[in-house]
Amino acid sequence: MEEGRELERWEGYVDWRNRPAVRKKHGGMLAASFVLVVEVMENLAFLANASNLVTYLMGFMHFSPSKSATTVTNFMGTAFLLALLGGFLSDAFFTTYVIYLISAGIEFLGLVILTIQAKIPSLKPPECTNQGSPCQSVTSSQAAMLFGGLYLTALGIGGIKGSLPPHGAEQFDEDTVQGRKARSTFFNYFVFCLSCGGLIAVTFVVWVEDNKGWQWGFGISTITILLSIPVFLMGSPLYRNKIPTGSPLTTIAKVLTAAIFSHQTPQGMTNTNAVVDCGPSPDTNYKEELNQTVTKTNPLDLSNELTFLNRAVERQPINKFLLCTTEEVEDVKVVLKVIPIFLSTIMLNCCLAQLSTFSVEQAATMDTRVGSLTVPPASLPIFPVTFIMLLAPVYDHVILPFMRRFTKTEMGITHLQRIGTGLVLSIIAMAIAAVVEVKRKRVATHEGLLDSTEPLPISFFWIALQYLFLGSADLFTLAGLLEFFFSEAPAKMRSLATSLSWASLALGYYLSSVLVEIVNSATGKGSHAPWLKGSNLNHYRLERFYWLMCVLSSVNYLNFLFWAFRYRYIRSGTKG
Repeated sequence: MEEGRELERWEGYVDWRNRPAVRKKHGGMLAASFVLVVEVMENLAFLANASNLVTYLMGFMHFSPSKSATTVTNFMGTAFLLALLGGFLSDAFFTTYVIYLISAGIEFLGLVILTIQAKIPSLKPPECTNQGSPCQSVTSSQAAMLFGGLYLTALGIGGIKGSLPPHGAEQFDEDTVQGRKARSTFFNYFVFCLSCGGLIAVTFVVWVEDNKGWQWGFGISTITILLSIPVFLMGSPLYRNKIPTGSPLTTIAKVLTAAIFSHQTPQGMTNTNAVVDCGPSPDTNYKEELNQTVTKTNPLDLSNELTFLNRAVERQPINKFLLCTTEEVEDVKVVLKVIPIFLSTIMLNCCLAQLSTFSVEQAATMDTRVGSLTVPPASLPIFPVTFIMLLAPVYDHVILPFMRRFTKTEMGITHLQRIGTGLVLSIIAMAIAAVVEVKRKRVATHEGLLDSTEPLPISFFWIALQYLFLGSADLFTLAGLLEFFFSEAPAKMRSLATSLSWASLALGYYLSSVLVEIVNSATGKGSHAPWLKGSNLNHYRLERFYWLMCVLSSVNYLNFLFWAFRYRYIRSGTKG
């Protein structure tokens, strides 16, 4: 009877009451479906503000276009970078279940602060008088409230991004083909649901912000993230939660330190040699631990990749706390192998950052009318999110099954092939963006509107082209990255590894801010005006900036190919 119960349990998992998780009761697609619904609500709350925040900062906080763009990219970059903290805490000390609940509460508090500031006139600068005098800038206390609310919100967003995707992916049995295919479907629909929330955000909520007031926009986000908590809790009886196994960073640091500082004399393969190698008068406990470690560890099981790490097992540690097993060494190898892939995706996310900044500012100078309807510039992401919503089911139910039959492999299309496709699409998008900007400025010059704030007689649908290609790139890359990091990482590091997908976004946004500063510094010497500075976008050299992004993305793609062709998947042993 006891053996039967053991077989029914999910080893290493508990339910929401910390009791052993049971097969056929916990986990599966039904449990993951609650995560998908919550993701719709979570991304609605996030993107409703992020997509239109540059407009709020310029129109109500009286920031310049460049400062507004930098503030938005820094906010979004911080939010995504903090996903690493959420992933780390999920692996080391808490479950993904607990981290989501805490993070949702923190984001709620941040949004409450922003809602109150948007509602009360005395907490933001007065409206511009439009009588030739400059607009009054924010006071130090108003700025403190703004950034306090923004970065408290960013902290909550980071925790959610670091815990929600791995929580959903943990519901599937990776030891079966059916479970791994279901997990792949989950990641595709996770991006689909992310886009569903984004669609509502950039249409309905952005319209509310522009027509009814920002206090209503922030209020909708506040209520939505609050309601996501009971929706998430409804799935509690079905969830299986991975038991935290301690800090993955400690394991990484231990293996690296042991590989660098171990004694040069080999341990040997036997317990006797290991003890002799300890040197004169060794500590008895140290000898016993070393004996046990050598017994469990066979250097022949070590892989031939990153062989310098093998020294952590093959040589004597200088301290008993640096004793390493083969499993720990191989786990750290996996982490180091995925780092070049991670770094290769930062440039793509730098391109994506333009959708929330310069692309919105471009659209704001153009004709945004569709018949009798005027479309807010911040609603432009409707193009990529709609395309993602259409493509994600087609990819999962048509393209992927066809490729599985064609290649006769479980994956059909490898994770790295998906990521590479996204990188190519981002290059095309930047080239299109440069061409469209040239056309936009020609219209402004021809119509004599370079110094005017009037909308240019050119449809904002031209901007939709770059949104379309970058949205497609996001679908291929984000879903591929999430599944790649989760499936390749050791079980004890999966939340942290999955968070690298969001960290790539963060570094992309930061890189965008840095590139703007570098470009302005390099081009603003002498009598030349900086490419990306001033109050009028028509005088920017934005097309040159986009061409620069296109060139950098092309170089980055070549770097990605170098690492992708060398990569071998952990499970299948095949190359990328």
